[in-house]
Amino acid sequence: MQDWDIVSGIGITALAVAAARAVESSRDEPLVSDPYAVAFVEAADSPIPLPRRAGDLPRDDDLWERMSLFVGLRSRFFDEYLLEAMTAGVRQVVVLAAGLDARAFRLDLPPETTLYEVDQPRVLEFKDSVLDAQPRCERRTVAVDLRNDWAGALGDAGFDPEQPTAWLVEGLLPYLSRDASAQLLDTLHTLSAPGSTVAIEYVHDPKAALEDPAVRNLLREFGFDYAALLPEDPHGDPGEQLSAAGWTVSAVSGADLAERYGRTPLDDGASMFGANDRYLTGRFG
Repeated sequence: MQDWDIVSGIGITALAVAAARAVESSRDEPLVSDPYAVAFVEAADSPIPLPRRAGDLPRDDDLWERMSLFVGLRSRFFDEYLLEAMTAGVRQVVVLAAGLDARAFRLDLPPETTLYEVDQPRVLEFKDSVLDAQPRCERRTVAVDLRNDWAGALGDAGFDPEQPTAWLVEGLLPYLSRDASAQLLDTLHTLSAPGSTVAIEYVHDPKAALEDPAVRNLLREFGFDYAALLPEDPHGDPGEQLSAAGWTVSAVSGADLAERYGRTPLDDGASMFGANDRYLTGRFG
């Protein structure tokens, strides 16, 4: 997780996710509604053209179709998780590696909720320069590299470890080594009061996506070595670690989500957009 801007390195992958979310949001019956995603794409000086709506996609562009479905399913899963946590009474939210997430603005969150966005200073600066809206709840940005003392920075921003927290860990674990992932989850657990919940996206084999020629071609257009961002010793199963620490966890696959939300199930090929992805929810105490 090197320092990055929005149009280079891992930054442009966050921008591509925003483009996919904008595409999905433009459909007649979208999985996710994110009116801010297209604003991020338009504001960034991307080195390659990025789609902004479904009508922008060439008829033979299967990759962006799959990517918009993948991002739509993932976003819908995390949206529903967060709203369920709010219904259960949780009023403190932490989004780790928040990227271009705009849930504080687009979801109907209780106004007394405090939502912390933790990410690199440059991505948070870009996000704030683009957003021209008031958040639905109290939003606090925590500008820190997750390799550093992010727990301390979170505390300095007002985080209360005595209150239940809803944690979102979306699009992060695939870039972490086994040790880094274990340390992050250990810190998350240490900061979690009883009644806290967590939602995590994880991937059994992050490098499997590179076996897809269409993915390789797109990453080549982005102009950086995506494989270099992925660890040689990828993260393990977060459910095992959290279960051992006293969390009650369950997990579903991307194909499960496709069936749940009435979309054509993703294929079982080795792809970051297919059944290689897993989505975990957990509750502590």
